[in-house]
Amino acid sequence: MISIFELFKIGIGPSSSHTMGPMKAAGAFVQSLAEAGDLNAAARVRVDLYGSLAWTGRGHATDKAVILGLAGERPETIDPDRGDELVATVAKTHGLPLGGVRSVAFDATRDIVFDRMSETPHHPNTLRFRAFDAEDKPLADERWCSIGGGFVVREEDMETPPIQTVKVPYPFADAAELLDIGAATGLAIAEIVEANECALRPRQEVERNLAAIIEAMMNCIDRGLRFDGELPGGLRVRRRAKMLLARFEADRLNNQRPPHEIMDRISLFAIAVNEENAAGGRVVTAPTNGAAGVVPAVLRYYRDYCPGASEAGMRAFLLTAAAVGALFKMNASISGAEVGCQGEVGVACSMAAAGLAAALGGSNEKIENAAEIGMEHHLGMTCDPIGGLVQIPCIERNAFGAVKAVNAASLALNGDGVHRVSLDQVIATMYQTGADMQTKYKETSQGGLAVNFTEC
Repeated sequence: MISIFELFKIGIGPSSSHTMGPMKAAGAFVQSLAEAGDLNAAARVRVDLYGSLAWTGRGHATDKAVILGLAGERPETIDPDRGDELVATVAKTHGLPLGGVRSVAFDATRDIVFDRMSETPHHPNTLRFRAFDAEDKPLADERWCSIGGGFVVREEDMETPPIQTVKVPYPFADAAELLDIGAATGLAIAEIVEANECALRPRQEVERNLAAIIEAMMNCIDRGLRFDGELPGGLRVRRRAKMLLARFEADRLNNQRPPHEIMDRISLFAIAVNEENAAGGRVVTAPTNGAAGVVPAVLRYYRDYCPGASEAGMRAFLLTAAAVGALFKMNASISGAEVGCQGEVGVACSMAAAGLAAALGGSNEKIENAAEIGMEHHLGMTCDPIGGLVQIPCIERNAFGAVKAVNAASLALNGDGVHRVSLDQVIATMYQTGADMQTKYKETSQGGLAVNFTEC
């Protein structure tokens, strides 16, 4: 079972697979060095980045993430401002505080290699970590894969299914099984997921962690609405959320209320989150950083604009969304480098649609229908970020994904739950479509908008 707290992780931008994942992998490498008793013997480390990490790693701050991970920082606890200071110090002194314990020689221009030539047989987001002693003899050599959403796994374990050490009351491997459990028990999808979570940790901890995720999502929207200025990376993209909010509020005070006002608000919330992400701020993977704006935007819409909205409804929203995200993670992919943006914004739209349908009282069948609609109309979406930055088209794409999620939930709730294409079928189709998609359209910035926009 994939826990809700594995899908929704508090971290920093701009990318879960290219920033958070590499930071975690670097930290795991340092931990293995310490466990082997080689940390004090290490005098130098080298990191090789392959595949999508090599092609778009600079724009996604992968090099910065690796340095922070090697220095003992973690995505969930790091202060983004301190992170910038630490990276600047490493660049100035050519010394890396390995594990935060001892300084080793480190020159990022030499010791982080963006290898665009080597093949990656197991996953397009692959890293290799090596440590050497004072005589330049190898101490350790590990390869890790960042498989989307901040998940990392050793390369040799890619083909090994994880072992579930704790039994949960309602295990499910696909949407059909999930619906069958609901029919047999009378439980809503959110209740099924909650029961499974409470088998892994105390109920109070589950409720506390859910509240922390909701708070982090809402705070991210609020921060995104407060700041303006230019986003980092050299693309000269300016933040728009603060300006848009001011314009919408001025229109409201002048009693100028366009019929599509609610669409504007939903888009605004998503843009605020993804501008924060692009700036390296604190976000929640949902299920990835590149798609982090969709679920919070729809959750905010539910909280602020839906009559009868409640904290219980917000929890049901996230628990249900997590069930859908887990199905995509288990049976397809949430990695843009593996299946394109259909695996990121598409999955986020599907999750948000299901979550909203649940919060608004939809049956399990209508929730499954909402999730299916949300993905069906993202099939084939490419991942082609201009300049390797999570800015164009990523920020606006989250706004569209959020609006489509509300539309999908509405269509499902106004139906009878009966539909021809199942969620399981659309998940399988998404995965097949991603496999058929050319590599240049899967987070390498070698195709699509990334090459047709020539003003970088």
